Amino acid sequence: MALILRFRKLCFFEQAKCWSRDEKALDSPKNDRKTAAGDDSASPEEKKQRKKKEKSSREWRCIDSCCWMIGCLCTAWWLLLFVYHCLPGLQAPEPPGARLKRDGLAALHPVVLVPGIVTGGLELWEGRPCSHGLFRQRLWGGGSFTEIFKRPMCWLEHLSLDNETGLDPPGIRVRAVPGLVAADYFAPGYFVWAILIENLARIGYEEKNMYMAAYDWRLSFQNTEVRDKTLSRLKSKIELMYVTNGFKKVVVVPHSMGVIYFLHFMKWVEAPPPMGGGGGTGWCAKHLKSVMNIGPAFLGVPKAVSNMLSAESKDVAFIRAMAPGLLDSEMLGLQTLEHVMRVSRTWDSIISLFPKGGEAIWGNLDHCPEEDHRCDTATRAEGNSSDGGHGFRLPESTNYGRIVSFGKKASQLHSSELSTLSSPLSPFTAAAVAPSPTPTLGNKVWTEYDEVNRASILGASDNKAYTADTLLDLLRSIAPKMMKRAEAHFSHGIADNLDDPKYDHYKHWSNPLETKLPNAPEMEIYCLYGVGIPTERSYVYKLSSPRKHRSIPLRIDTSANGGRTGSCLKGGVYFVDGDESVPVLSAGFMCAKGWQGKTRFNPSGIATYVREYRHKMPANLLEGRGVESGGHVDIMGNFGLIEDVLRVAAGASGAELGGDRVFSEIRKMSKRISIEL
Repeated sequence: MALILRFRKLCFFEQAKCWSRDEKALDSPKNDRKTAAGDDSASPEEKKQRKKKEKSSREWRCIDSCCWMIGCLCTAWWLLLFVYHCLPGLQAPEPPGARLKRDGLAALHPVVLVPGIVTGGLELWEGRPCSHGLFRQRLWGGGSFTEIFKRPMCWLEHLSLDNETGLDPPGIRVRAVPGLVAADYFAPGYFVWAILIENLARIGYEEKNMYMAAYDWRLSFQNTEVRDKTLSRLKSKIELMYVTNGFKKVVVVPHSMGVIYFLHFMKWVEAPPPMGGGGGTGWCAKHLKSVMNIGPAFLGVPKAVSNMLSAESKDVAFIRAMAPGLLDSEMLGLQTLEHVMRVSRTWDSIISLFPKGGEAIWGNLDHCPEEDHRCDTATRAEGNSSDGGHGFRLPESTNYGRIVSFGKKASQLHSSELSTLSSPLSPFTAAAVAPSPTPTLGNKVWTEYDEVNRASILGASDNKAYTADTLLDLLRSIAPKMMKRAEAHFSHGIADNLDDPKYDHYKHWSNPLETKLPNAPEMEIYCLYGVGIPTERSYVYKLSSPRKHRSIPLRIDTSANGGRTGSCLKGGVYFVDGDESVPVLSAGFMCAKGWQGKTRFNPSGIATYVREYRHKMPANLLEGRGVESGGHVDIMGNFGLIEDVLRVAAGASGAELGGDRVFSEIRKMSKRISIEL
């Protein structure tokens, strides 16, 4: 404190001591009188020198400006610190880890964190000559995004997978970053797992009892084992943590796509080799206490469909409409969306996020589980409830079951007025002159749309609406290579008979409607997700200009909006309740109904809990992205969710947390879904 006060004194009061002796002499009374009376004896050169010194003494020097600025900053800092301590409302809330530690909570069960798609870091192990100097440097995540601007085509080439195998292209090896740093921050200052890790550390967790199960999120789940042995390493790590932590069962915390990745793991670990890990039918019951799924995408996300059709989401579509040249100008040679599509269509993991369960889950042309929702936010009382006014209900019926409609009219007409396809594949034929079968990085960006002629696209988009069933046929037609490769690893239906040997294949293991939970009656499964944020559910599309968008002939129609206040149609996108990425239907149905009690999907009766977190904007800047946020990624900093995770890791059960906590209409939606349980 004394040092700072002396420094402030120097900033404001020490300026006079810095003057030279000559300058002091110029300011003396004697010199003033002499100057006032005039000094005829002084030579012209002396007069000129005296005027120069007088002028320099009055100038505001650079050092004076620096001292003044530093003084102001110091004063402002102390003033803000004073206000912060005097006004409790401005103070950041106490982290749950600190509070729970004070209450006696301590680490008990080992914890495994499983990141989702995109949020995990990727680093380079082998590459083309253009990647010189990047060995073991991050190509994705962390602070490595500067490489996009330095060498964008090289960067895209190294993030792409082989379009035939779904594995590494020849001469390129990109691998997941290991350790807790793999997904703590996505970019500098933008946390993913960092806040949860910090709070776990406050009650005693460290690397001996906490592990980040990083994997290459671009690959299909089974290919992470084929190429990197990721599933085998996860199995060994869980077994090691179980033994070295006093035979305490492990609490697994997956996020987003990591939820269905770990669902795949639970089937893989018990399945016999060579397809499975050979752990036996009791492995999960022995090693796992709880699986706490954050933002679970169990039944898929509709925005994965728009990504495959036009490399768009609501935000990208808005930018494309407002400034089309920014993303896909052929004149400037950017063609950003074409490059994004070319790369993302090599990532098989995106196909795992396509809607699962078909029309039985997502609705048909006229009916859907969310049909009475409206988009004007309605308040409701706190507490447990399965019904009520919270959510986004519409005064009129909205046909959310039409995940893709060509034109606003097609999204609203009764099904009897819509033209239908005689055969799902009939409108699509190969172009007369097929382009090169391999992607290029030059002016022409190859996509599979290049193999579909304009007439075929016109036929498919003529007053058509596509549901979760027919949408897959559409995708098989416009992207046959991608779908052929991806559907060897993923399935999106509902099993008729789970005892059928065909469901022993790994492509069914990440679909909760085509696989059984392990025989582990003491294990618990949680669905933890945010609600209260408009979330993409279905889209209105139109044809792109053939002159401007040769490689992506379809785009979201941003001019399509609802005709009244509170409509769910905005900018060509229909919204429902969710966490901004995953609709409530996908996040909550399995815990609310599909696995509730003993069902054919949950034969051992594993206890399931729905824990919803109602979204609330940050109260002040000190809360950052919000300690009560329900956003798909921001929820990782939600203090309520963090407290739930910490309590379960310290030994609490779902019943001790308070059981279900429901704010949305997930139970009402679930009642409308009629499938065999």
